Amino acid sequence: MSTHARGADIVAADDDGARLDRWFKRHYPALPHHALEKLLRTGQVRVDGKRAKASDRVAAGQAIRVPPPVAGSPPTKPREPGGDLRDLVLYKDEQVIVLNKPPGLATQGGSGQTRHVDGMLDSLSFGKKQRPRLVHRLDRDTSGVLVIARTVPAAAALGDALKRRDASKVYWALTRGVPEQKRGTIELALAKEGGRGKERMTPSSRGAEGAKRAITGYAVLDQAGGEFAWIAAKPVTGRTHQIRVHLAALGVPIVGDFKYGGGAAKGRGEIADKLHLHARAIDIAHPAGGRLRVTAPLPPHMRKSWTLLGFDPNLETDPFPDRRK
Repeated sequence: MSTHARGADIVAADDDGARLDRWFKRHYPALPHHALEKLLRTGQVRVDGKRAKASDRVAAGQAIRVPPPVAGSPPTKPREPGGDLRDLVLYKDEQVIVLNKPPGLATQGGSGQTRHVDGMLDSLSFGKKQRPRLVHRLDRDTSGVLVIARTVPAAAALGDALKRRDASKVYWALTRGVPEQKRGTIELALAKEGGRGKERMTPSSRGAEGAKRAITGYAVLDQAGGEFAWIAAKPVTGRTHQIRVHLAALGVPIVGDFKYGGGAAKGRGEIADKLHLHARAIDIAHPAGGRLRVTAPLPPHMRKSWTLLGFDPNLETDPFPDRRK
């Protein structure tokens, strides 16, 4: 939150790097954007005594002059959260929250999506005035670790770490069939087809129109005869549906992934026909320094399948010890 000094608000460390218009939206939500633009044009809002634009970035310690009618206006009633995510929290500190997202819950809104993580982030404020924000996403039916930033600087730092690939994600999947090679790397370019809500990724040759390089490392952790395999997958690139398409192309579709595996992705007996793909662990540079490492337990339908097949759901073996290289 910001502090007040001599008629000005002092930008707090949590707001460092935020756009000026978003700073106002966070601290003065009753002020419409068009009214803010007018105040900026007429010089009634000043940053360190100087005129500013809505798109300017503010820095911690700067003084923002807010006209008395705005500064004295009553705050609006907070938005009612669309749901509570607190029971999903695996880790929390002053800058970062990590959730264990359940399958079936979308990360963001989209075609026909009225309930999603982004719409429920107010429930994770934990006393902070600013709203938490997403820094990456998971498919709706994929469960597991999802990182949330609690401050603007944390969001920027985490986003930069992901961009620089100073982060590693390991997924667990149950596949129909066992790869011939128990460990390997799948390098297969992917192209997107279909409109919003109906998008589908298709294998494509490098250099083809719309095709993007995609690489996934994998290792078989256990198997049940030749029928099912427990696979750990490490995406080196981050394309949409990458692991799902790559494993299907390898001839071992993920159980429950009918989009890419068709009928071959069907479970058997008490093994559910739900997607068996889980973001098991993340290792990413922490905004305050050091590493953030979090592991998420399996969702109920995958834990049941692991029990039925005699797999150990608490296995801590790291199949990719050099995964950040």
